[in-house]
Amino acid sequence: MANVSTVDISVVAVAALLALGVGLSIVRGRRRRRSDRQELLARVFALNAHLASIVRELSESLGRAQEENRRSRVLGGLSGSIDLEEVLARALEAARAIRGADAALVSIQEGGDSPVVATAGLTAEDAKRQVVSGPPTGHEARAVSIAYQYPSSLEAEDLVHSGLAVPVPGEAGPTGFIAIYSRSSSHSFPEEAIRELEELAQRAGPAIANARQFREARQLADLDALTGLHNRRYFHETLAREVARAHRYDRQLALIVLDIDDFKAINDRIGHLSGDGVLAETADRVREAVRSADVACRVGGDEFAVILPESTTDDADQLYH
Repeated sequence: MANVSTVDISVVAVAALLALGVGLSIVRGRRRRRSDRQELLARVFALNAHLASIVRELSESLGRAQEENRRSRVLGGLSGSIDLEEVLARALEAARAIRGADAALVSIQEGGDSPVVATAGLTAEDAKRQVVSGPPTGHEARAVSIAYQYPSSLEAEDLVHSGLAVPVPGEAGPTGFIAIYSRSSSHSFPEEAIRELEELAQRAGPAIANARQFREARQLADLDALTGLHNRRYFHETLAREVARAHRYDRQLALIVLDIDDFKAINDRIGHLSGDGVLAETADRVREAVRSADVACRVGGDEFAVILPESTTDDADQLYH
């Protein structure tokens, strides 16, 4: 009986050990599967993060490429126009495309006259106050950086906080400047912005010079050589445009046409040089009498006309008399 009990105990002990081993194997298997799942999840998360990083980099690269292509088209298009306003508009578009630029301004000096100023993102009053000058030593600066600080009572989102300007090159030296402005109080334009603005100025300089020469030539073609008033061709073009505008917007428009009495007799009696002097004197009188918005023209030998936009017949009678 003792032997049987010993055998039974041994069998039970072996069975218990086997059961314990199986249990430990199951636990280890579960832990291993849980560890494998966690490792798999970690790898999936890492892969997702890597893919997201790739997508982000590709998106940023695509955005930079698209912006560079757009900017290249704008820069290339600067020389594709001989209209000064269009050239300035394209220059402003390219300037505002520079990272961090909220507004842009182009100022081109016209001899002793007031400069030609074009803006984007700034009002006309804002533009008058944006003065850029070189260093006090008189040397030409590569670029001018501007920082504005305001009293706390004036702080607002629409205030310009910083600016960057570079000169526009011309044949005899700088003819003006191109400037960009930021409304962010924490932004400052980096070296990259200076290089981009310099490249723009180098492209814009010759395009602006060509457009100015074309405009000057066109203005000369529109003027009567003897009197300095607009000629007959310009009169007909302007009158047609103003008549169409008056009809479209239901605006007032007046026209004065006059000639010199007995002008032929002046030429016949005292000569054509004297007649030319009479025409020039008449043109001066007309020029002194008209407003800046009026268009004075010589439309024939001794015939003159004045187009008066936004004017009534009473306005025309008052000017005539």
